[in-house]
Amino acid sequence: MDSINKLINIFRNFPTVGPRTASRFVYYLLKLPKQNIDELITAIQELQNKVKLCQTCFNPFESGGDPMSAGFCPICADPRREKKLLCVVEKEADLLTIENTKKYNGLYFILGGTVAPRVDDLKKRIKENPPAGGFSEIIIALNPTPEGSAASVLVESLIKESGSHAKITHLAKGIPVGGELEYADEETLESALEGRK
Repeated sequence: MDSINKLINIFRNFPTVGPRTASRFVYYLLKLPKQNIDELITAIQELQNKVKLCQTCFNPFESGGDPMSAGFCPICADPRREKKLLCVVEKEADLLTIENTKKYNGLYFILGGTVAPRVDDLKKRIKENPPAGGFSEIIIALNPTPEGSAASVLVESLIKESGSHAKITHLAKGIPVGGELEYADEETLESALEGRK
């Protein structure tokens, strides 16, 4: 396979990137000066070498060699966060969107998709590694899509099975059905957080 098609196929594996967009990326890169290509290569290598997943919430972070936060992202390592609140989200972009509202000060857990590949890790987090006294509230903040709704049911039953006494809440309506948190404006998401039930 020639270099152009090989790279097109790599870009096609990216979320929401089809063959046409993948081709545009490759032909754009062909026009860049070598220095820009080298910067891109370095950035990708640094992403692979410096970024880790938090051992409790799976949020990607760059530790910067701080031994106090070794293994924990800045959110989980922050002593000012409300440790008894846990918000379960589908992906990293959803966590960032909620953080940008500045209306939530608890901890997170990233499921890694609506198929919920990390359900066993979530069960372990709730059952084996809860804060002292357990979580007081677990917010299920999954996208209001059919897949997200199915995952919400799975997560809720898992929380109940784990023996947790946490109050289980969901984001209030306001996020359109079929929409994604990542694309919700901050005011809509803020009211969904405040009106959770």
